[in-house]
Amino acid sequence: MLGSTHGTLTTHSRPARVVACGEHRPTTVHGTSDPAGSGGPRPDGGAAAAPAAADPDVSGRPLHAPVPDLDRFFRPESVAVVGASDTEGRPNTGITRQLIAWAERVGARLHPVNPGRDQVFGRPCHPTVADLPETVDLAVLLVADPLPVIGQLADTGVKFAVAFASGFAETGEDGAAAQARLAEAVAGSGLRLLGPNTNLNAFEEFRDDLDGPAIALITQSGHQGRPVFALQELGIRLSHWAPTGNEADLETADFLSYFASRPEVGAIAAYVEGLKDGRSFLLAADRAARNKVPVVVVKVGRTETGARTAASHTGKLTGADAVVDAALRQFGVIRVDGLDELQDTAALLARAKKPAAEGVAVYSISGGTGAHFADLATAAGLTLPTLGAAKQAELHQWIPDYLNVANPIDNGGHPVGDWRGPKIIDAILADPDIGVLICPITGPFPPMSDKLAQDLVDAAERTDKLVCVVWGSPVGTEDAYRRTLLGSSRVATFRTFANCVTAVRAYLDHHRFTAGYRSPFDDAPRVLSPSARKARALLRPGRQLSEHAAKQLLRAYGIRVPREQLVTSAAAAVRAASQVGYPVVLKGSGPELAHKTELGLVQIGLTSASQVRDAYRELTDIARYEDLPLDGVLVCQMIERGVEMVVGVTPDPLFGPTVTVGLGGVLVEVLQDTAVGVPPFGEDHARAMLRGLRGRALLDGVRGMPPADTDALVETVLRVQRMALELDGGLAELDINPLVVLPRGQGAVALDALAICH
Repeated sequence: MLGSTHGTLTTHSRPARVVACGEHRPTTVHGTSDPAGSGGPRPDGGAAAAPAAADPDVSGRPLHAPVPDLDRFFRPESVAVVGASDTEGRPNTGITRQLIAWAERVGARLHPVNPGRDQVFGRPCHPTVADLPETVDLAVLLVADPLPVIGQLADTGVKFAVAFASGFAETGEDGAAAQARLAEAVAGSGLRLLGPNTNLNAFEEFRDDLDGPAIALITQSGHQGRPVFALQELGIRLSHWAPTGNEADLETADFLSYFASRPEVGAIAAYVEGLKDGRSFLLAADRAARNKVPVVVVKVGRTETGARTAASHTGKLTGADAVVDAALRQFGVIRVDGLDELQDTAALLARAKKPAAEGVAVYSISGGTGAHFADLATAAGLTLPTLGAAKQAELHQWIPDYLNVANPIDNGGHPVGDWRGPKIIDAILADPDIGVLICPITGPFPPMSDKLAQDLVDAAERTDKLVCVVWGSPVGTEDAYRRTLLGSSRVATFRTFANCVTAVRAYLDHHRFTAGYRSPFDDAPRVLSPSARKARALLRPGRQLSEHAAKQLLRAYGIRVPREQLVTSAAAAVRAASQVGYPVVLKGSGPELAHKTELGLVQIGLTSASQVRDAYRELTDIARYEDLPLDGVLVCQMIERGVEMVVGVTPDPLFGPTVTVGLGGVLVEVLQDTAVGVPPFGEDHARAMLRGLRGRALLDGVRGMPPADTDALVETVLRVQRMALELDGGLAELDINPLVVLPRGQGAVALDALAICH
């Protein structure tokens, strides 16, 4: 089904802006999209995209984005080429010639526009768009400065325009200002603009002799989409290519929403340099998840440090790419690193049916090959179930007893001269625990490898289960590969072990994710809670709150904190200790204090009045010597030991406030074991965040420790999320460290908190 045309991942010269499946019935590209976002049923029977409320969430961000009607962009009835030319040797001439050929293929009427010509390639040429004999659907702008033309297009009712010109945001501040003027001219005009700094990829010649679900392609760099486009030569259908360029208007999210609503699209592949708007992208990814359409993305920028000035632990731990990565996973978007992975994974997801089981069987003609592949598959999280005794006995009817058939299955050499080969493959596929059969062939060994390839293709035609082959020959010209394997639409063929493992894992992950997917936007809070009013009264714009004030913020949202009193004298500290109950902890409290332990402003385990009195004096002396302003000393209840966690809020310029949870305590920055959630999310995702921690076992109880109250931890994460949304714009950062999670049923307590206001 799929061969790999390897590409090299490079960073395009254009800088990132701002920051950073089931089986589908093939149809034609023609049809209407869902401009109102009604989420009606897909003609192929896929899951409907349930409507989201039009009102915003409590942070003011939209919970719904309409799907742009791009039908007339990809299949216009009439096209204007502004700046058309037929003078040989000029760049516009070649582009005009290509657009004429494209218009003829899609059945569109093409009108050249150029005030300096009467005809272009024998076609009447008009001086302006206003002089055209009809209102066109699409205008292609081959002019250095598209801004003066935008008003003309809007006045004449043109629906779409493409600006090829460069020299905008990719060139620096002046170019960014020019792009802003272009975007402003388009906004509210009724015209939708692709580009600037884009190319002709949308108007390529797509093969129309291929069937089956298609890949729709989105790229911000045209060259980076070439390997996916070339899949057509291997029999993989492509339906669209959207080269988004600088995204002054139309952006990746617009095309993602549109493609996710197209019945012929089996998967969406994207190369993304920067996201224009985080919420728009998440709403588009949500639509794809609702419709069970897989999205595979190369998102460059993994090595960005995402550095920011932050006093909180979570601010230091949450880099820009970590947030993007978390957001993609949260909405089921599959992130890969290489263009070869992009094409292989997208092709498999577009065409493979829903898995009947998650078990993977590895069938090979070499025990070494099987063991090697099994190692890679298991390390990637794939499940290779041991075949039952009855199934092994069945296989040993045709495979010698001395060979291992438990899984991986070593055939010792696939039978060539009789019926045993098909029997073996059919028997493996008949096992109810097996949903995927993978056969790694490290190199051609005719006639055995030829017969094996044919038997696998024939077996794939008899089953609904996924059959994958890794053809490891570096040559790739063998008939068994070119004709037998690539000639089958039922076998997924790869060139490398790694790409096969990546694609199969993504395939199983996608179907598992969409089977239980519930959109978080449906349940996102729309009305402020009573807690918000109390909390906003505690905020101090531009300041860092004292620990005492930060804990009041937590109390407002029902997050448990220790019993404590703020005192300003040693005598008051002694009285407070007797009321709080020994043993106690004393801490210096002030609006600009962070990391008090390092400053010596924390004393723990105090069990008597004299210790409290001495500790109070010592803390105030340190503050005076270090010139640290205090608003008092906190006398706090000492909490018995539990699992120390960190929960925090960090702003992200793309996605807004984000929530971080991880292992906490004084080593939080050393361990760096955290997970990020992008609001809105629900309880299931909060629990998934915990499952993703390397130190998750600590919550389950280790070395005689009882299991921790993970329900209370999840509840705290959700309350912090609500706070982050409701106080967005007022609360810049929040750091609860440590949040001590007590044994099951006893709750979680925030021992310390740091809050910074906008």
